[in-house]
Amino acid sequence: MTSQTLHSQNALNTPASWRDYLQMARLDHMTKHVFILPGLVLAYVLRDPPLQNVWWSILLGFASAVLIASSNYIINEWLDREFDAFHPDKSSRPAVNMVMTPTRVYGMYAAFSLLGLLLAYQVGTLFFLVSVLFWVSGVVYNVQPVRSKDKAYLDVLSESLNNPIRMMLGWAMIDHFTIAPVSLLLAYWMGGAFLMGAKRLSEYREITAEPGGVALLHRYRRSFQHYTEERLTISCFVYALFATFLMGVFLIKYRIEYVLAFPFIIVLFAHYLGLSMRSGSVAQKPEKLFREKRLMVISAATVLALIVLSFVDLSVLHGLSEPHFLMLDQLASNR
Repeated sequence: MTSQTLHSQNALNTPASWRDYLQMARLDHMTKHVFILPGLVLAYVLRDPPLQNVWWSILLGFASAVLIASSNYIINEWLDREFDAFHPDKSSRPAVNMVMTPTRVYGMYAAFSLLGLLLAYQVGTLFFLVSVLFWVSGVVYNVQPVRSKDKAYLDVLSESLNNPIRMMLGWAMIDHFTIAPVSLLLAYWMGGAFLMGAKRLSEYREITAEPGGVALLHRYRRSFQHYTEERLTISCFVYALFATFLMGVFLIKYRIEYVLAFPFIIVLFAHYLGLSMRSGSVAQKPEKLFREKRLMVISAATVLALIVLSFVDLSVLHGLSEPHFLMLDQLASNR
């Protein structure tokens, strides 16, 4: 019997501490809530709403989002514990290695859920409804009979739905009465699908590179039984194309100045796809993306461009949304 086997058996006989239970909430994943910020900015730029008590709404809103996201993480880790045992990194999670009491797990899940929804109700009706959708998305993704994470492509699309939900949470913190433009929400969804698709691609390349990796990957998650590296790569391109197309629809209708930020967005997509091709890619752990310096520089440049273009009006660009044709006689007269 190897020392590793002995260690695993000893770990499985070790009762979980309160820190192990709290670790399931993944509070270190708060960085993902950065996707809320564009909703805040765009609601202010496009709607110009009154800002009474806005800071209180933002504070309560972020606290609510963190709690509901943590409730989703708790149920995710608990229901995935048997599958995570086959993943190189996730096999170290407390739910896999420690003896945990189901009553405590579900009690913590209920507490995070209820407190998060209670805070959401204090922000406003719209924010509360979006928060309920945020919570429901976690149930759909993790819980039978749907458990969308086991279905190819639907796993990516359902998980990335949290992106437009987060944007809408930010929007509802500022504007309590309107829905963000559908083209923008769909673009955000497809952008999130690209990120999740790149994560799947990185996991596939990493795990299948090892002997017996394909079989291990299939035991870890059923959706991978359908995936291949080629299919995952193509899906990433499809998601990126949809995201940029929908972003184009949004900017033509609402803010043509954003067209100048497209080069930054394209570079950002390209660099992230490149990251997913690397061994040990940070794309597998989105919460640690802040450690990738080049990605952060490109992201910062993109955000800065979008912020500047949110407040600078360039009337010369407005003609881009109108049809124009170059006439041969005009070209000849200009010679």
